Amino acid sequence: MGVSNKYIRFDWAMKRLLRHKANFAVLEGLMTTLLGEQITIVKLLESESNQESEFDKYNRVDLLAEDSRGRLILFEIQNNNEYAYFQRMLFGTSKLVTEYINRGEGYEKVRKVYSINIVYFALGSGSDYVYHGKTEFRGLHNNELLNLTPFQQQTFQVETVSQLYPEYIILRVNDFDKWSVVPLDQWIYFLNTGEIPDEANAPGLPEARERLKLDRLTKAELDAYYRHLDNVVILRDNINTERAEGRAEGRAEGLEEGRAEGRAEGRAEGRAEGRAEGLEEGMAKGRAEGLEEGLEKGVAQAKRATAQNLKNLGLSLELIAQATGLSIEEIAKLH
Repeated sequence: MGVSNKYIRFDWAMKRLLRHKANFAVLEGLMTTLLGEQITIVKLLESESNQESEFDKYNRVDLLAEDSRGRLILFEIQNNNEYAYFQRMLFGTSKLVTEYINRGEGYEKVRKVYSINIVYFALGSGSDYVYHGKTEFRGLHNNELLNLTPFQQQTFQVETVSQLYPEYIILRVNDFDKWSVVPLDQWIYFLNTGEIPDEANAPGLPEARERLKLDRLTKAELDAYYRHLDNVVILRDNINTERAEGRAEGRAEGLEEGRAEGRAEGRAEGRAEGRAEGLEEGMAKGRAEGLEEGLEKGVAQAKRATAQNLKNLGLSLELIAQATGLSIEEIAKLH
């Protein structure tokens, strides 16, 4: 596989080069590959990507495009790095929906929105490198999918409710660096490595090979590009360092917390076991003492019964006392 490293990384090109009409074919190729149908850019909408700082809070391109059936669709392509990125996606699509509908128009004029998110960091927790999200409504009792009526399908020219709502595509490009003949995988490879192998044939990559060459940049653009690469390395190092420190702090805090919880649980379990053992021991002692007391009472009752019988026979109190061990006073009280 032949590979050239003389191409501009996509994350920088999106801010500087791909916003020009002459280079729309590159973005059209990416969207065509993702959606599986020919997408043509109609125009670039006003966007926050006009900001020039390397670490702008926002870095996105908003496009009005046309699909293979001539329907106009809004696209938002984000290339960002912030912890609240899921909320950022929601904000972006909501902004597009509300901004690009004329005041007074009916809701049926709301455009379809695709949010394409190219993230160069570990967004969320998952093992895949491409994720697709859409909106569906399901019954709470039977899990039945809520569908459009035939009239709605004909009016809006879609088949499902989800086709009316924004859809999200997340490309976690750092998780993929293997070349493949699959067009989408070719794009992910380029987005991650900045390399376009000679055999790359996915829509948009041949155009990227021609229009994203480093030797097409001016001296000022080239200096800005290399500063961007340095900043990317610094940012990744900072993120990795913070993660390592966070893991170390988390382990230390977890160890201390575990020890504290272990001590607390040990004391609680010890008290519970102590109460249980004490109860069991108390019951055993109680049974023994009760048995002993019962035996003593039984012997005393037997002695008194014997003394009563001997007294009824006319024996003297002295002889009865000698026979039973009772005192003369106790014998005299017997009836």
